[in-house]
Amino acid sequence: MLKLRSHKEQNTAQAVDKRALRFGLMSVFLCGIGFSIIAPVVPYLVQPYTSNPRDQAIFVTLLTSVYAVCVFFAAPGLGALSDKYGRRPLLLICLFGSSIGYLIFGIGGALWVLFAGRIIEGITGGSISTIFAYFADITPREQRTKYFGWVSAVAGAGSVIGPTLGGLLAKFGYSAPMYFGAIITLLNVIYGILYMPESLAKGSRLEKITFVRLNPFTQLANVLSIKNLKRLLVAAFLLWLPNGSLQAVFSQFTIDTFHWQPVLIGLMFSIMGVQDIISQAFIMPKLLVRLSDAQIAILGMISEIIGYGLIAASALSSFYPLLIAGMFLFGFGDSIFGPSFNGMVSKSADSSEQGRIQGGSQSIQALARIIGPVVGGQIYVSLGHAAPAFMGMILIASAIPVLYKGTHVL
Repeated sequence: MLKLRSHKEQNTAQAVDKRALRFGLMSVFLCGIGFSIIAPVVPYLVQPYTSNPRDQAIFVTLLTSVYAVCVFFAAPGLGALSDKYGRRPLLLICLFGSSIGYLIFGIGGALWVLFAGRIIEGITGGSISTIFAYFADITPREQRTKYFGWVSAVAGAGSVIGPTLGGLLAKFGYSAPMYFGAIITLLNVIYGILYMPESLAKGSRLEKITFVRLNPFTQLANVLSIKNLKRLLVAAFLLWLPNGSLQAVFSQFTIDTFHWQPVLIGLMFSIMGVQDIISQAFIMPKLLVRLSDAQIAILGMISEIIGYGLIAASALSSFYPLLIAGMFLFGFGDSIFGPSFNGMVSKSADSSEQGRIQGGSQSIQALARIIGPVVGGQIYVSLGHAAPAFMGMILIASAIPVLYKGTHVL
């Protein structure tokens, strides 16, 4: 029985739609560029509308939080709608909305315009749940962690190019990266219209969507009620909370601590993408042979704790090589945690539930990225530049036993 199943899954693996895989990876790559290209310049776009560095740091983190608020409310609904109507229409609509969000953010002119751009981008930013559901549709169950690793590597490649490109484009004006992000996202929409195949067969779709299924709080409660997922999502929440804080405050942190300019900030963001590429190309294949998904996730969490420690040390000493070393270790941990986590999540449900499960997972992540930047911004200005990194060390150290008890892998 097991042999027959294994043989069938091998045939399924060989039958993966290359056209679907190609589009999915292309979408992830362009999303990686579009999302990360704006990172080095956000503080500079906020600066004209603030009177002091303290307010600037607060508004930078609030812009990150408002994006996450929108993702929190949108992700479960988008996931459920994709379970009903298919991945293709939802994904194309969301990508188009993201391009509009980038454009508005670039136009600016007032703080409320910047927030409007982030709100539009955040509402459609829930598409990431549809992208993960798309990959779950086209890949065999036992190989999903490997394919999610590919997703991570391709997103990493986009994240390498994005911040560096954003820093370079900033020489033509701080809004230039936003316009470029809008253009490449729109090109992704056009590419999808022409070449994207639908991944969810009509026979596997939901017959009916109720209002309850579109309610993010109900969806969150339902996902957390799944025994196999609860501890995993709680552990991930404790990890994502400081991660959201770090990403939101990082540009401001490098400006305040080391007086860096956009190009150098962009290069630092690119470290994360470099780690994804290196990890998925050389490290993850070896780890998958020797360790389970949960063990890989815990290894990533330990690496992030060490990375946060070095980042905190760089803030206290104003010695930037410690920051670089810390970002490499943090990036490595993040690059192996993501695919292993997504693999575990996708294996917890069948094809008709992938949108709901991934949407719930993204809601948890969005909730962490709502709270993380707000808390991180406040402790950054009140307790010092090292405070968000110390928070990361404490929370992730607390998350490891939660994940361990939930999986019993060691």
